[in-house]
Amino acid sequence: MQHGSFTQALLDGLRIAGAGNCATVERLDRYLQSTVPTINQTHQKNPQHPYATAEPATKLHLILLPDYATLADITQIKIDAYEAEVKGDWELAKQLWIRVNVAARGSDMQAIEAFSRIFLRQGESSAPPKNPEPLPNSGRSGISEPAPTAHQSELQVFQFEIVKVNASGQVVKRDTSKAEYFTEDLGNGVSLEMVYIPDGTFLMGTEDEEIERLVQKFGWDGFRREKPQHEVKVQSFFMGKYPVTQAQWKRVAALPKVNRDLKADPSKFKGDKRAVEQVSWNDAVEFCDRLSSLSKYANKQYRLPSEAEWEYACRASTNTPFHFGETITTELANFNGDSTYASEPKGKKCGETTEVGSFPPNGFGLYDMHGNVWEWCQDNRHDSYKGAPRDGSAWIDNDNQTRLLRGGSWFSNPENCRSACRLSFSCVSRYDLIGFRIVCAAGRTL
Repeated sequence: MQHGSFTQALLDGLRIAGAGNCATVERLDRYLQSTVPTINQTHQKNPQHPYATAEPATKLHLILLPDYATLADITQIKIDAYEAEVKGDWELAKQLWIRVNVAARGSDMQAIEAFSRIFLRQGESSAPPKNPEPLPNSGRSGISEPAPTAHQSELQVFQFEIVKVNASGQVVKRDTSKAEYFTEDLGNGVSLEMVYIPDGTFLMGTEDEEIERLVQKFGWDGFRREKPQHEVKVQSFFMGKYPVTQAQWKRVAALPKVNRDLKADPSKFKGDKRAVEQVSWNDAVEFCDRLSSLSKYANKQYRLPSEAEWEYACRASTNTPFHFGETITTELANFNGDSTYASEPKGKKCGETTEVGSFPPNGFGLYDMHGNVWEWCQDNRHDSYKGAPRDGSAWIDNDNQTRLLRGGSWFSNPENCRSACRLSFSCVSRYDLIGFRIVCAAGRTL
């Protein structure tokens, strides 16, 4: 061995990525306590029993390696930062929020808001400390009204069948796959399943030659919004297995208001297992805010997907127009079957939404990514991808109140249900063909 037992174990521990990493003092301490004695015994060296000291001793959860930190690690530091603000210890609070923002790669809005809050309150030294506004994810919301019980279980695995078709719509391949997910219990027998989407890189949009073919065939210049095709790197996240259902909507709409009122039953096509529709972008954001504000959901911040996250999740490592292959049929999705995309025969025209999960999923285990309801994304409308982010983040750089939707609907022709197709509406628009699906940060690497 080139290093001593402790040094070798320390270096090895700092290199561990994914589950079981040593991002915090506590996890590194546990790793060293188990590894160093094993190394010494293997190489017949004198016993060593390392131990950790932290000041104060209760702060063993402090983050050592921000790149490996999980969402739970970051949440605990947020709580410490909040407590420091309550006590008026602005310098400590600032240092803790800096740790949070570094671990979140500079994108944590709570940390950014906290920096402004601390700057203002540091100038109030003659006044007694004021409590900061409750953090949506800190578990200190102060909500006194009854809320549904929420429980995050360990990740579970489900299996599913993937279907591939040719340009004639014939099934040419069937594969079995599996995915991980967790379930949030919304109470009254209603739950929300969130599927793990691994990180990766993909080509977003459509190549120029194919765009011109689509423009000529279908007579719509809107296809040109899908260029230039560009590479995007996406971090892992969790995404709703299905579009938000009416049953899920009713449970969350009953929670205390954050910024705006919500109708308990806005949908035209009724059914607890159908996707909620006739909800605006603003309504969908309020749904996410209410879900995130619950103290029971302290480790999860729900939001709409970025447009890049949505397309990446829909494609599920495919590069064909649809995740099913060269075309889709009404045996595979709910759309206007009076029209065709390639050489498949015409299909059915349902004329309304169907229950979520009625058709086969994609390779990530997500259902209804093509058809049923259009799904809101975070991003503003842009007429092309020129200048678009390449890190999977939402493209919000103007005051345009028009927002992006993806996936097509029960009303859509098949060309508008493609993985790359982009549509936009005003953020106040409510139609019976518009719903949404939610995401949250993964907080860990598999």
